[in-house]
Amino acid sequence: MIHAGDLKIRALSPKDTAHLVKWLSDERVLAYYEGRDRPHDEKLVQQSFFPEEDGETRCLILYADKPIGYAQFYPLDAPEKQLYGYAKDDVVYGMDQFIGEPAYWNRGIGTQLVKAILHYLHTEKRAQKVAIDPQAWNERALRCYEKCGFRKVKELPLHEWHEGSMRDCWLMEWIAPAD
Repeated sequence: MIHAGDLKIRALSPKDTAHLVKWLSDERVLAYYEGRDRPHDEKLVQQSFFPEEDGETRCLILYADKPIGYAQFYPLDAPEKQLYGYAKDDVVYGMDQFIGEPAYWNRGIGTQLVKAILHYLHTEKRAQKVAIDPQAWNERALRCYEKCGFRKVKELPLHEWHEGSMRDCWLMEWIAPAD
């Protein structure tokens, strides 16, 4: 689906379940994605990542052909657009991702990943904007997104449940360049 240097992003398949179980049982990963109080076994991975069609595109991230993480993107629906202040006719996508192999953290791969997905969403899905809502305390994610061209739009107080409490997030937005 997406290829940029050593980075490949392909559609998630049921055979990838073991990778997701491994990553989402690692406390280092869970500290940033889903929460350490929510380790995933095979059943929870199946429920969370292989639901009936819901409009999300779920992907496996490979680096030098090694599975290292997960990404998903989706067109924002009308309630999400309204919550974030977008016009109903805007083509806006949301995205989420994590690198599940900590050995690949702090190597610029997250930045490469986000840029590759943004390029795909703009060129293939005609996205005018992409919105993300990282937790406000996640400085590494915020820096990565800013390097990729996102800007903070507004604070989202008590927006996401994480590790036993509601957490503040930032609405961040990437706007496609004029063609």
